[in-house]
Amino acid sequence: MQLQISPSMRSITISSSNDLMKIKVAPRHISYRTLFHTILILAFLLPFVFIVTALVTLEGVNKCSSIDCLGRRLGPRFLGRIDDSERLVRDFYKILNEVSTQDIPDGLKLPASFRQLVSDMKNNHYDAKTFSLVLRAMIEKFERDIRESKFAELMNKHFAASSIPKGIHCLSLRLTDEYTSNAHARRQLPSPELLPLLSDNAYHHFVLATDNILAASVVVSSAVQSSSKPEKIVFHVITDKKTYAGMHSWFALNSVAPAIVEVKSVHQFDWLTRENVPVLEAVESHHGIRNYYHGNHIAGANLSETTPRRFASKLQSRSPKYISLLNHLRIYLPELFPNLDKVVFLDDDIVIQRDLSPLWDIDLHGKVNGAVETCRGEDEWVMSKRFRTYFNFSHPLISQHLDPEECAWAYGMNIFDLRTWRKTNIRETYHSWLKANLKSNLTMWKLGTLPPALIAFKGHVQAIDSSWHMLGLGYQSKTNLENVKKAAVIHYNGQSKPWLEIGFEHLRPFWTKYVNYSNDFIKSCHILE
Repeated sequence: MQLQISPSMRSITISSSNDLMKIKVAPRHISYRTLFHTILILAFLLPFVFIVTALVTLEGVNKCSSIDCLGRRLGPRFLGRIDDSERLVRDFYKILNEVSTQDIPDGLKLPASFRQLVSDMKNNHYDAKTFSLVLRAMIEKFERDIRESKFAELMNKHFAASSIPKGIHCLSLRLTDEYTSNAHARRQLPSPELLPLLSDNAYHHFVLATDNILAASVVVSSAVQSSSKPEKIVFHVITDKKTYAGMHSWFALNSVAPAIVEVKSVHQFDWLTRENVPVLEAVESHHGIRNYYHGNHIAGANLSETTPRRFASKLQSRSPKYISLLNHLRIYLPELFPNLDKVVFLDDDIVIQRDLSPLWDIDLHGKVNGAVETCRGEDEWVMSKRFRTYFNFSHPLISQHLDPEECAWAYGMNIFDLRTWRKTNIRETYHSWLKANLKSNLTMWKLGTLPPALIAFKGHVQAIDSSWHMLGLGYQSKTNLENVKKAAVIHYNGQSKPWLEIGFEHLRPFWTKYVNYSNDFIKSCHILE
């Protein structure tokens, strides 16, 4: 913008890129003082007009090439008026608020897509209220469909996680058949000259309880391959009666020397009788308990009042493995291995990536259980477990004896000082709380064997560094891969086990690298590589 005053002071010219304004001064009617004031006012006014013009242009208003046009555009704003588009939006908001409180008529025919909705509007001449009502009904229907699909997906995933893959079932059957027909598959494990080492406390003893032959092979292979002293490793593999022949065949035919492997079935332990574990017999035979774990998981569930995340957690807690004797065996380790002082107990869904021999040098400070705590860590989803996560604190016994903010710890990789354990009443406490929960119809807790262990080991747990045991690979798809590579033990706890098709593809290679795909039995069962 430019301001020019003629030499005779008789005219003033104001020009911008689009407009030109010329003011003539009559010396007989306008004094110089009035002229000065006029110039001063224009100097302040015109920049403001220019800025407002620019803002209107940036807002998408058609370009104005004259002061008259600009006045027509800005006039309503200065006068506080609202243009038609703003009034339309305001009216539409009002209609939407009215419709949101109305009942949707029964039998209202809904379009299948937005395109069909637009077509119906055009053909049926919908008013704004009818359009809003149909739109609301469509959105609510889509929300219900999505919710139902999510619950169906969770149910399918639960069934997939609870079932035995065809390849693993095939492997068990073929190895069992091999046990009956091949004397080498029935050879003694370990060989007679190595039997004394099974109770030698100078060795590093691992205990693994499982009925999954493929998973057991990965745990043992990964431990041996990652060890700096494999000749010091002794594995005690415990399985059930139906899997014993196949499990024995696998380790008899696939040596992991110089490490030692012992395979025993639960029925081969003299101490492990029903007289010594009456609570577990009650758990397995109680009709209500069996129906809870093996029955219809949808019946009685009010899906409209729960979230998919909470429903998934309840499904996981109803896995049949939680009433399996194998899953409770860890509470009887001092009695099952009376000559051992210290063992490391492993779950079958773990992979060992680092030498674990330093675990035997960790000072437990007189405690029984060395475990990783799960209430603190970088991953808030996995490492945020406190007692309130597992227990029903509305139950008087729970609220009276437990603190909801107490930190939980993890099963899966635990150092157990059996010599100290034998001086405690941990097993009796475990049984006592199992009985109480059974009597309360499972109203104290739902999730498997960890809750009673959290109570039984209360005051007997020594926290170890979290790098020893990384959890969540079976339900946390966003697991940090760099942290996975650094962890000593990675744990696929959760439904998405690496041997299942629902396992996470980017986390599966950490497990499959220890599967021997050249093995004839694995090849013949077409176990997916």
